[in-house]
This record gives sequence, C-alpha cells and structure tokens, in this order.
Amino acid sequence: MGPHALARSAVPRKIRGLLLALTVTALGVVTALVAPPSAHAAESTLGAAAAQSGRYFGTAIASGRLGDSTYTTIANREFNSVTAENEMKIDATEPQRGQFNFTAADRVYNWAVQNGKEVRGHTLAWHSQQPGWMQSLSGSALRQAMIDHINGVMAHYRGKIAQWDVVNEAFEDGNSGARRDSNLQRTGNDWIEVAFRTARAADPAAKLCYNDYNVENWTWAKTQAMYNMVRDFKQRGVPIDCVGFQSHFNSGSPYNSNFRTTLQNFAALGVDVAITELDIQGASPTTYANVVNDCLAVSRCLGITVWGVRDSDSWRAEQTPLLFNNDGSKKAAYTSVLNALNGGTTPTDPPPGSGQIKGVGSGRCLDVPNASTSDGTQLQLWDCHSGTNQQWTSTAAGELRVYGNKCLDAAGTGNGARVQIYSCWGGDNQKWRLNSDGSIVGVQSGLCLDAVGAGTANGTQIQLYTCSNGGNQRWTRT
Repeated sequence: MGPHALARSAVPRKIRGLLLALTVTALGVVTALVAPPSAHAAESTLGAAAAQSGRYFGTAIASGRLGDSTYTTIANREFNSVTAENEMKIDATEPQRGQFNFTAADRVYNWAVQNGKEVRGHTLAWHSQQPGWMQSLSGSALRQAMIDHINGVMAHYRGKIAQWDVVNEAFEDGNSGARRDSNLQRTGNDWIEVAFRTARAADPAAKLCYNDYNVENWTWAKTQAMYNMVRDFKQRGVPIDCVGFQSHFNSGSPYNSNFRTTLQNFAALGVDVAITELDIQGASPTTYANVVNDCLAVSRCLGITVWGVRDSDSWRAEQTPLLFNNDGSKKAAYTSVLNALNGGTTPTDPPPGSGQIKGVGSGRCLDVPNASTSDGTQLQLWDCHSGTNQQWTSTAAGELRVYGNKCLDAAGTGNGARVQIYSCWGGDNQKWRLNSDGSIVGVQSGLCLDAVGAGTANGTQIQLYTCSNGGNQRWTRT
C-alpha cells in the first residue's frame, strides 16, 4: 500500500432468489430494489457472496487490532481472504540483515488460517518501508539483499500463501511512464524480472503478482507502462501470474468507468487480476458497486480486498472510505457491495430531489443568510420556512443546488473550512456524498458538513469538520 488512490469492478453473476431490499438514503429517499428469481438464495456476508462466483472478498488485517473484539468479529464474519497490512513488509520481516522476525506476520497469518481464510502476501520488494540497513545499500549489494529477502520470507511461508505481491509500486507517477527512480531501480532495469524469477524458485505454488496504484484508468501513462512491462514478461517467459490494482479512489484519483477495460486488457495478456487495496473516499455506494461489477465482469479477476475493516482502521480515516462505520455498523456502501456480489440490482447514490435539509441536533434548516445570492455567502442554521434560500436540490452530479444555479461549496479542505454558496462550476469542492448515517461528506475533502461548535441556535455557521457522527453532523431532508 502506498499513499495513493484507486479502484472498482463489475460482472454479471448467477441470479438468486427473489430479493427485495429497501435502501433508505441519508436524506430519506426510499428505493425498492428487486433481483430476478434464481435457484440460489442470496448470501448474507461479503465473503460468502463472493465465493458464489469463485472469488474472494478480503480485508487488510493489522496484528495490533486482533485484540479488538468488534474488529475481529466483523473481519471473521465478512471476509474470506486476509492481507497483512504492514506485518509482511520488509522492515517488519527483516529488521536486521539476515535476521528475520515473523512474530507479527505469523500472528496475522495464524489468525487468518485458524478462521478459514486464505492469505495474500504483501510485499517482498518495494522502495518504501525498507529497514535502515537496506536503505544504506546500493548496487550489487542491494540486489543480493533483495534476493536474500525474497528467499528468506518465501521459505518461511512456502506453500502457505495464495498470492504474493512480489514487487510493489515500481512506476513513477505522472505522464512519463517511467520507472520510479528508487534504490532498487538503480541496481539495474532487470531488478523486477530478477525478483519474479527468484520468487518462482522460492515457492512455485504461489501466484506471483505485480501491484501498483493509479493504474486503474486505461488512458494513463502509468497504466500503459505497466501493461507494456507485463506484456513483455509474458512474451519472454518471466514468471508473472497476476496484476494487483490497489484502487485507492479519491478526488485526486477518481474511479473511471474504463477500469473494466483495464482489467480486461490485462487479463487478455494471460494474467489474473485482483483489486488489492480498495477504499473509496466518501464510500459512495454506486462506486463501490461499480468496482465489484467490474471485477465480476472479468473471468480472471480473482477477488477484491478492501484496505481495512472500519473507517477508524483506515490509513485514510478522515475520508471515511470503507464499508463499516467506526462503531462497526454497516454503511449503505456495504449493502451495495453485498447486493452486487449476490447478482442483484445495486443501489445508487441519492437521486435528484428538492427540499429543506434539517439538522438532526438542532431541528433547524440549512439556510442562506438573508436570502443572499452572492458568491461566498457562508451558510447557517435557521428556523425552517418555505423560502427559496432553504430549498436544496441534489443533482446526479453530486451537487446540492439552491436558487437553481448556486452550489453548496467548500472554501477549503481542512477542519473549519467555510461552507458557502458559489456559482456552480463542477469542481469536486461542490460535490457531496449523502450517506445512510445522515452525514453529508465533501468529495474533495472527505470531511463532514458541520454546525460550528455543535451549535443549535439561529445563525450558527456551517463548516467542514472531521466526521464524528454527532447530531451537528447529521441531516435529514424534509
């Protein structure tokens, strides 16, 4: 996993028995969803639903959280595959050269297999999270250290790991399509090939994967560079079995509908594909369902791993990107994923509609002061009335409009950023996720619409703030 963004998937599945689901959106819209009849009942957990199509639905597990009963209950119930979040990386497994330590890694591995889950290995060769001794090496000494590390870790887990991310994040960001200028790259351009050949000899039974981020969009230079490498490897007999798409999707690296094309094109090279670190800023039910359906549409898509269990476990907790809230409750995105895995009709984000937006904690409405139409006017709470300055229309683009041409607009991305009206222009700071828990989350910031100081009085101003599920951050449409 790297500090990045990505992911999504789609394929038709076996149709199950009549499923009627009622999804209540954050703003009170109720949608009836009906799946066509089938000979099979829908499964009630993510792992079981994915298994119906021969896939897995997994999660990243941190050894330090295995004492948290809420965490382990959800992880054990919902997922049938596990990736160690950090415990199998280089600094964790070989803190001193030639001295391996698998204590934390084994804790994750043992928990997984004792609970009937397969394990993905992550990761053997990477420019990041190298221990200090490795960072100090270069040239042939570093190359040999990489080979020794792969052999040492894979020997410990020989025959036990389903897939290994052999090499992680070797390409540069941006439009160059170049390799990343890392210490490993400076040992010679063949370092990735050497890593894969070493891994095949170390454990012939494991699927060997290349893993990267910001490679989901088929048009991007980084994606094309990775594709050309995989094609070359397959043509020359370099042992690569699969490609992992991290799929950290956010405002800087949004989901694009050509992700399915990307998966299909890589699969056509003769490799399996997998979604390896999925999280989606704001946890859009629609985008999550699209990612699942993209995977299901590609026969060589092995499965999907989300990068963490609850939002509070996420490396991007402020973006609320996962399927479970901090308290372990299921989000609307969870339901959309489960329905997609079960082959049913998937829910969508709240459809367009108009009305007042009322604060749960205050009972007062989102209001443009003095019915102003000036760009930059900060919003407030005010007694609800029928004026046009309290009538908000949600659009298919994710906007919340007032007066027809003014948008709910975030003036920044940090805590305390003012929420104002501004002429609609299509920016991510004017797009919002209306969540099932009543929160309204900025797509660009990942922060919640918030009444300042948990205020409830007329004139209380509206800002962005880290989501806390307080009454001053929950809203209903009237």
